[in-house]
Amino acid sequence: MKQIYLDNQATTMVDPEVFSAMEPWLKYQFGNAASRNHIFGWAAEEAVEIARELIADFIGVNPNEIIFTSGATEANNLAIQGAALNASSNKKHIITLKTEHKAVLDICDYLEKNGFSITRLPVNKEGMIDLALIEKSIKKETLLVSVMHVNNEIGVIQPIKDIGKLCKAKGILFHVDAAQSVGKLPINVESFDIDLLSISAHKFYGPKGVGALYVRRKNPRVSLSPLLYGGGHERGLRSGTLPVHQIVGMGKACQIAARVMEDETKRISSLRDQLLQGIEEDVSHCNVNGSMKHRLAGNLNMSFPGTQNEAVIAAVPEIAISSGAACTTSTMEPSHVLLALGLSKEMAYSSLRFGIGRFNTKQDIDTAVEVISRCMKKLQFRS
Repeated sequence: MKQIYLDNQATTMVDPEVFSAMEPWLKYQFGNAASRNHIFGWAAEEAVEIARELIADFIGVNPNEIIFTSGATEANNLAIQGAALNASSNKKHIITLKTEHKAVLDICDYLEKNGFSITRLPVNKEGMIDLALIEKSIKKETLLVSVMHVNNEIGVIQPIKDIGKLCKAKGILFHVDAAQSVGKLPINVESFDIDLLSISAHKFYGPKGVGALYVRRKNPRVSLSPLLYGGGHERGLRSGTLPVHQIVGMGKACQIAARVMEDETKRISSLRDQLLQGIEEDVSHCNVNGSMKHRLAGNLNMSFPGTQNEAVIAAVPEIAISSGAACTTSTMEPSHVLLALGLSKEMAYSSLRFGIGRFNTKQDIDTAVEVISRCMKKLQFRS
């Protein structure tokens, strides 16, 4: 049985063009980018710098502002903890949202246990933050505001341009977790007044295990304390041998996204609307979670009252879907994002996330509608 993949918020398939770009750096060009004594090292270093330029150009920054990491989780930790460790003693306050990724919330919890004050702001029932609430929460001790661009569970797009403008006016660092938006939405770091931005390649058809952190170098120059020591790689902020093949793949993924993003967004949005319409026509009890107006094209998060999401997933092996974030589903706890929207635990446990991506087709969506509708009629009837 062929399974249709509809979990593209968890990860994406490596684009064949990306794989082709990476392959030589696994087979023949295996040099260490830090080896300065021979052609293998020189070639690897050049490949890394070309990729760095592609990534920087894609988000509108200078290449020397890109620091390679293992992914967005590490980038989030380096941004938030790195800024906190480097902060003056009178800057001990951080603002974030209750709906952030655990990679942000958990590091905030850690800092709170170590002398920092953390404000976790609520969102409305659509999953959106009120800009006035952020402004009201700012204190003279506020060091940083951290808000994700696109929520990984409900796909809601936050007004980061407006938040960046506010932070700039207040002289506060602004960090954006852009793991779910880079490669899918236009981002210009300079016009959005972002100081720190986290990226993960595997969310936009690049390889797993590589990401980047943008660190602003002027107006203001952002200083971070490293989390890893040894070797002084990446301007001393992230020591460790660079995975050249993965970095090359990430650069290629950015190059492809720059070429196809506009048309791809329209096509994926059409598939998402087809999926929603088909489910709503065939399933009598269902609700969309989060704003449809401010939403990533490929995301659809829905609750199906009277069902258990894990039971539904087990009953529809034809399609790969999820009950929420891949990093937290193993805990079997209700989604903190859905609870923050005001859903009951029962409704949260009945919710499913559909992630549509580059390689999905209209036929995939037809199949998904068919199997979900058939499953829901059985499960909701029994309830």
